[in-house]
Amino acid sequence: MQITTSSSRAATGRAAATFGARRLRETLAQRGEAHVIVATGASQFELLEALLGETGIAWENVTFFHLDEYVGLPVTHPASFRKYLWERFHSKLPTPARAFHYVAGDRNPAEECARLGGLITQHPIDICFAGIGENAHLAFNDPPADFDTEAPYLVVNLDEACRRQQLGEGWFDSLEAVPRQAISMSIRQILKSHCLIITAPDERKARAVKDSVEGPVTNMVPSSILQQHPDTHLFLDPASASLLGKK
Repeated sequence: MQITTSSSRAATGRAAATFGARRLRETLAQRGEAHVIVATGASQFELLEALLGETGIAWENVTFFHLDEYVGLPVTHPASFRKYLWERFHSKLPTPARAFHYVAGDRNPAEECARLGGLITQHPIDICFAGIGENAHLAFNDPPADFDTEAPYLVVNLDEACRRQQLGEGWFDSLEAVPRQAISMSIRQILKSHCLIITAPDERKARAVKDSVEGPVTNMVPSSILQQHPDTHLFLDPASASLLGKK
């Protein structure tokens, strides 16, 4: 795992975007197309904005997938990840993407998992942009995460720490309003990505970062599995890196 610590939250997003854009250009030059996962949440704000500013990327040859969505949430809800990605990234691409495969949380969950699973198996992922949750989740794989299932997408239960994070970030008005389930890309599917670019700024992520980087690999710290991926790049700011190397 390669760790880059930048001077600020904004600089962290820019560094991750610069690195990701370089990998994306290389992939497009080699194969003429690329398959990319993009994530949502507060950790991705600066990354996505900076990625839009990168030049020399043939977006029309890029197919996108996204990680997760709440079960039962319509696209019009302020917390919808589909809404987030459309407003902050998809609609602002300089040229239209080849395809953008959203997770539709308001469809039948089992059918949606099967639909997305069929699509992503046809598009091996080159680059995955993601974050780490306060409870060290990857996508919505909360502890204890399923490290074994090969299903590309699954329905997961959200633990209270995860739901409180969504409340704390301002996506919902109350804890009761935060959904208790989501459709999430699985751990094994995430690890199939050729390159993982993980952005995790802010002090509230410091413990999860430390446990993920320096602790044992365990499904009680889902993002600790990143230690086993050969091409993981973790982008931090001073606050999120503050516990590294400390007991």
